Amino acid sequence: MYIAFQRVMRSGWEKFVRDKSSSSAALFVMVIVMSVATMLFFLQGASSFMIVSLEESVDISTYLKNTATQEEITLLKEELESLPEVREVTYVLREEALESFVELHKEDEVILESLEIVGQNPLLASLNIKAFSVNQYIAISEFLQNKSLASIISGVDYFDRAPVINRLSTLTAGIQNAVFLITLFAGLIAILVVFNTIRLTIYSSRDEIEIMRLVGASNWFIRGPFIIQGVIVGVLATLITTLVFFPLTLFVGIKLQAFAPGFELFSYFANNLFLIVSLQLLTGIGLGVVSSLLALRRYLKV
Repeated sequence: MYIAFQRVMRSGWEKFVRDKSSSSAALFVMVIVMSVATMLFFLQGASSFMIVSLEESVDISTYLKNTATQEEITLLKEELESLPEVREVTYVLREEALESFVELHKEDEVILESLEIVGQNPLLASLNIKAFSVNQYIAISEFLQNKSLASIISGVDYFDRAPVINRLSTLTAGIQNAVFLITLFAGLIAILVVFNTIRLTIYSSRDEIEIMRLVGASNWFIRGPFIIQGVIVGVLATLITTLVFFPLTLFVGIKLQAFAPGFELFSYFANNLFLIVSLQLLTGIGLGVVSSLLALRRYLKV
């Protein structure tokens, strides 16, 4: 058994080295497929980063009455933080709200003059609330409308921001669906390309397969060298793709900062290198072996 395995391994390697044209074609196609798989991985990461960034840009505020005591405010903040939908609650003092308002409208003289005429801080303290998902803000808003909180809450701006939140929810769902469809379509194309390339490679060896059958070789002994060849192609393609993506992600990542600030492509690649290499190996070896088995069974009648 061990000797037979050694022969199959040696035959697979010799076949890979001897059939330079078919091996090179299979290797080239596999590198392209792995590059597509790696870029789809990056697309998933970029879309997740984009969705998180969009969701972090949205929050709702509950404005507190001037008569609310510090104890009541602290208790309300703790109750909100205990809700499963709430990710973060920030307490904004009246003075902080005024400073932010003045900074935002520092170029608008009419508003600044109006503040001076009023002579006092017209803004209320607030609790700014961020949810884990944009779909959870309505549940938080319903909690804040509880009658027992009417004595300390002046108002909630959820309904003012609802159109923006709804559009954001639609946008994030659209991004997720688009990424899924692109991944599915590209994956199917990649599988078909690899399968047809390996099928043509095996078809060119049909005379060799026929001779092996005539001398009494078993089906698995015939399949073995092609499977080993597929494994070799998968491993080499993984090595080449990984080496190519190191400088590529560094260069593209710099350009990408202008469109997606905060998403560092090279760091994302380096931090997920083990996962990416595992994905590439699984894709390359899996497609090579499965395609070889299917091509031999269906097209050469082994």
